[in-house]
Amino acid sequence: MKSSTSDTYNVIPEGLVAPQLNSQQRALLRSRAHALNPVILLGQAGLTEAVLLETHRTLLSHPLIKIKLASDDRQVRDEWSQTICQRLGAAWVQQVGKILVIYRPLHETNPHQ
Repeated sequence: MKSSTSDTYNVIPEGLVAPQLNSQQRALLRSRAHALNPVILLGQAGLTEAVLLETHRTLLSHPLIKIKLASDDRQVRDEWSQTICQRLGAAWVQQVGKILVIYRPLHETNPHQ
């Protein structure tokens, strides 16, 4: 029998809803993200379930992260950004070139806080 801690860490929950950010909140998050380095790198394999799971795990302990989208095709990067935010219940904060910034607040039930 798996524990809920293991399930939280190894499975992306269904039905996650992204927080709605107003322009002031988005500006504050952009300023906080300025000093961050990308912690997730999407390479040649693109956006896989493994990448989504690792991003979910990262968001369990870090609510604001940068992701490097290593594709030269802007349309592909935009699709990846949209998919990441939808699947993980994260809010899109900013995308400059190949760097995406997303935010998902830490939840009360997070065992990794």
